[in-house]
Amino acid sequence: MTPKIGFIGIGMMGHGMAKNLLAKGFALTFKVNRNRDNLADLIAAGAQEATTNAACAQASDIVFICVTGSPQVEQIVYGEQGLLDCGRAGLIVVDTSTAEPASSAKIRSDLAAKGIKLIDAPLARTPKEAEEGRLNIMVGAESEDFKTLEPVLRAFCENIFHVGPPGHGHVLKLVNNMMAMSFAASIAEAFAVAAKSGLDLNRLYDVVSVGGVNCGIFQMMATNTLKAGDLTGFKFGIANAQKDLRYYTHLAEMLPVSSFMGEAAHQSLVQAVNAGYGDKLIASLFEAQEKLNNVKIVPR
Repeated sequence: MTPKIGFIGIGMMGHGMAKNLLAKGFALTFKVNRNRDNLADLIAAGAQEATTNAACAQASDIVFICVTGSPQVEQIVYGEQGLLDCGRAGLIVVDTSTAEPASSAKIRSDLAAKGIKLIDAPLARTPKEAEEGRLNIMVGAESEDFKTLEPVLRAFCENIFHVGPPGHGHVLKLVNNMMAMSFAASIAEAFAVAAKSGLDLNRLYDVVSVGGVNCGIFQMMATNTLKAGDLTGFKFGIANAQKDLRYYTHLAEMLPVSSFMGEAAHQSLVQAVNAGYGDKLIASLFEAQEKLNNVKIVPR
């Protein structure tokens, strides 16, 4: 039988995921978290709107949550008419947010007491790939549950990774984001030093682009920025990245593992947020460095 799907959070990533689930023939009931601007095509394709999170769960076999982070997930689970109150034993809840592992562990235990399973399955790539059905996903689940979910995930994912038991998806995502954001913060700082010294930033770009330091993050950060002053090449928000690195440093502290690099990247993002760039995308770390160090990096 084709499972009935619930979806909570029709935002930048969630819209494409929901659209592709509908296109692949899954019946879908959604609950809006905040944004109501992009619902028309989903409703036209047959999606049904639920008025509460519990109602969404009651209509579904599998419920996807796609929101910002742990506070939002906790509200969806524990809030009034939340998933904990849905009375739907046998339900599978799939949390695709980047969440704090300790919070997810508590939610998993509380839902299990009601006969509900929580699967952590954070995402990689951008809203563009979500619309195209080409996301990457990291699933923390028991093997049996992964087998149940995999055909559903194929509706909106290109690469599906079963990374281990429950909890390992969120841990892997935080470790991955720590490496990505550490490199992004290093690139912004390096360009500030180069600019302050008077070095031609285009020559720096040329040399890095053909060497071992070159990678996708460098190109997303620097290519459009230097060529056209376009700071949208890396479609991930600074405030969201700061949240992810806070979760990472908390995880390292809880284990405990020393985290000099993670904390340095975290504080670079905190600094950018405090300088007023939290609502901008990652390449605006260049703008934060310009403001902090009185240099020019971005052509204008």
